[in-house]
Amino acid sequence: MVEAVQGAGVVVTGAGGGIGAALARRFAAEGARVVVNDLDGDRAKAVADEIGGIAVPGDASSVVGDARDALGGVVDVYCANAGVAFEDGAHGLSADEKSWATAWDVNVMAHVRAAEALLPGWLERGAGRFVSTVSAAGLLTMIGAPSYSVTKHGAYAFAEWLSLTYRHRGIKVHAICPQGVRTDMLAATGSAGNLVLQPTAIEPADVADALFKGIEEDRFLILPHPEVAGYYRARATSPDQWLTNMNHIQQKWEEVR
Repeated sequence: MVEAVQGAGVVVTGAGGGIGAALARRFAAEGARVVVNDLDGDRAKAVADEIGGIAVPGDASSVVGDARDALGGVVDVYCANAGVAFEDGAHGLSADEKSWATAWDVNVMAHVRAAEALLPGWLERGAGRFVSTVSAAGLLTMIGAPSYSVTKHGAYAFAEWLSLTYRHRGIKVHAICPQGVRTDMLAATGSAGNLVLQPTAIEPADVADALFKGIEEDRFLILPHPEVAGYYRARATSPDQWLTNMNHIQQKWEEVR
């Protein structure tokens, strides 16, 4: 058991399935009191009933107030897990501006709004934990998905900013950056996901395991796929070579579509 979360009030957004449900299950198993949030109320209730949690359906951008009330007034851990992705095509920017706006709102601004609502209380208490489900796309990029890649970079940058700004005031931040995870979102990535993500895809429970190991070790960056560290290093130290390698993958994808 991880002492840091025993008895904690935890909110997990996008927890009706996939990584969110796995996080909710793990927090509950570790003795936390868990609010399960999802736009799909039936899915949220199903997971909440399974783990003995509390279903608070609705938009992740505005859930903090209701979740806080459901937990008796205090949120100790907030998991900004809800996310959206659009496959934008092999050759360019086929996603419309509405899709871009949705990606920004869910993948970035929902995190910002949650932090704005939570930080006053956390700073007053000198404690709080913000968990951001980012994706390896936030460290690297993903072929065929510009809106997802760009907004996940934004989500990572915001988590990083939270950590460097408030860590001396008791705020813990974790950025989870997996590659492929066997979820509905992975299935929706189509041929790009089949080429790049499926071969090394892991289960949602593996992501939860990686997070809890990171909590125990007090680490910001959580890499359920350890090889991502090497890719991230290559991107930073040899960007042109990294871009060339990624372009080769892009060309391969264009051939198999």
